[in-house]
Amino acid sequence: MTALLILALLLSAAVAAVLFSRIAFLSRRKKSSGKPFQLVGRAASVVQSLNPEGAVLVDGELWRARASSGESVPRGESNARVVGARGHLLLVERAP
Repeated sequence: MTALLILALLLSAAVAAVLFSRIAFLSRRKKSSGKPFQLVGRAASVVQSLNPEGAVLVDGELWRARASSGESVPRGESNARVVGARGHLLLVERAP
């Protein structure tokens, strides 16, 4: 009787371990986001100077960004536009 109970507990623990391992593996998979591409053309405010990388605020969200032309864009520049993205790094240029 005791051996049967121990066997049942071990089997339950093994099944739980397999399920938790699967959940952990799936949660660590690289997730891609289409959001940066939806931001192309949007206005951006520079909150950290782009020399050539810094940070911008787009639609209330803070993003890492790079000046697309390689030129410096000073902090406080509110006349900027998102022109592209590389992963989660936005490419920004001064708007005309």
